[in-house]
Amino acid sequence: MYEYASAKTVDFSEIPVISVANISRPGQLHNCGEAIVKAAGNVGFFYIVDHGISPQLRADAFAAAAEFFSLDADNKASIAVNQHQRGWMAQGLTRLEGSVASDAKEVFFWGREPDDALLARNLRMVAPNQWPDNVCPAFRANLLPYYEQVMELGTLLLSAIACGLGKPADFFEQYYQHSLGRGQVVCYPPSVIDDAEALRFGAAEHTDFGVLTILSQDHLGGLQVQNRSGEWIEAPPLENSFVCNIGDLLERWTNGQLVSTLHRVINRSSQTRFSIPVFHDPDSDAVVDSAAFAQTGKGEFQPIEAGEYIASKNKKNFLHYNT
Repeated sequence: MYEYASAKTVDFSEIPVISVANISRPGQLHNCGEAIVKAAGNVGFFYIVDHGISPQLRADAFAAAAEFFSLDADNKASIAVNQHQRGWMAQGLTRLEGSVASDAKEVFFWGREPDDALLARNLRMVAPNQWPDNVCPAFRANLLPYYEQVMELGTLLLSAIACGLGKPADFFEQYYQHSLGRGQVVCYPPSVIDDAEALRFGAAEHTDFGVLTILSQDHLGGLQVQNRSGEWIEAPPLENSFVCNIGDLLERWTNGQLVSTLHRVINRSSQTRFSIPVFHDPDSDAVVDSAAFAQTGKGEFQPIEAGEYIASKNKKNFLHYNT
């Protein structure tokens, strides 16, 4: 039934496991950065362990996800996803570039809450959130503490990446004054025969649009990654870890030194699968310029604002922009 989604099971040498337990100690930030850069340059994916984020905080976030997605469609539709990519997106509204069918997933999107001064600048992807406070009052309270800690982890990982690429640890800080920092809670129903006949995935193959994705997946599995040989390999759950991957903008920014890798999701289990990715992305008007990492001083990619790039990809992949 799932031949169209076949993937190899491999050991963790293909998707390395990197401990960040001692990352704040002298010299360890650079060592960790070298390990991340090596993984990010080869496969674009790596696991992070010993990160210090409480398992209970993650459990609370997943419990909030399950409660929200158990609501009936009318309640979720009261915060239907808008043109700023905030709110609930129903099944069938994601059709990733090059896929033969829409994704089976439904998603809740949020981002950092902007203040009035930031809103007044009319930046792409900067908008108020839509929270289901009336129908799911614990959702926001259980999700945001998790999100804030993952964002802090992302800042640390980018400092390590900067060191691993031969830049000062604070290289990226100037571009993260008002980070887009978006999150998703994703619900994948079990795949059925109709999905197989349509060659439908929970999430069809794609690369992420931003800089760095920090993903927490539940115990069911289903994430698959394309390695450098073009083979699909499983990225199974690893207890109390995050799966991290490089997005398009960081591949551009590093002049191709780091790789934005194709990946996809299929839920072969009989249970609903949940995942919570956080996209640690820079300011909307941050200019991503590959010249910063090009040895010749001239990058292979044209400079582009982060918000402009992400918004352009959203319009190509999410059908609610065309309604």
